[in-house]
Amino acid sequence: MAQETTSATRDAILDAADRLLGRLGFRKTTLDDLARESGVGRRTIYLHFASKEDVALASIDRVVERLCARLDALAASESPAPEKLRAMLRERVLFRVDSVRDYFHGLDELFAVLRPRYMERRERYFADEAERFARVIRAGAKAGELTAPDPDAAARAMLLATNALLPYSLSPRELGARAKVARDVDTLADCLLDGLVARRNPGRSAARRRGLVTKR
Repeated sequence: MAQETTSATRDAILDAADRLLGRLGFRKTTLDDLARESGVGRRTIYLHFASKEDVALASIDRVVERLCARLDALAASESPAPEKLRAMLRERVLFRVDSVRDYFHGLDELFAVLRPRYMERRERYFADEAERFARVIRAGAKAGELTAPDPDAAARAMLLATNALLPYSLSPRELGARAKVARDVDTLADCLLDGLVARRNPGRSAARRRGLVTKR
């Protein structure tokens, strides 16, 4: 029970931080603001986090943890490997876009302050996501759905390509409409999967090969 209470309090603080970062931005948000928004005292915040920077980093960690859980669910589906990969690529971009959609300030100031510590975490985020994609690619190759001599390299390439669409230093307006971002992810997925989908019929176009995902 005590552990559940501790976890609930921590989540309440992080939920409040997400709202404040959206409304005020990182620099203008204070620990007093965070205490009022979360309904806990400053001393309680310090029981969970050493500083405002730690709160913000934990908020980013939580987004990635929730994303990885979503990726695991997609990877465990009964869909063919190409469809799983397409859905996972969309999710890794759109989940992050949705997580900052209510931000009225850009994320540039947040990452300017947190960059050194964030970059350390980013390597771990990338490795965790890459392993999930590589597992699907390996399974797809074993099933004859994909051609992938180096699944780890293919997974890294997928993440590097879609990193360009992640909301690191953009405001919601600069991110553009969600539907446009989704189309951009799909276009990238077509290009990336074109080199992986096993060629049972080499004469088909890339669009037709998407029939592995959706038959028309």
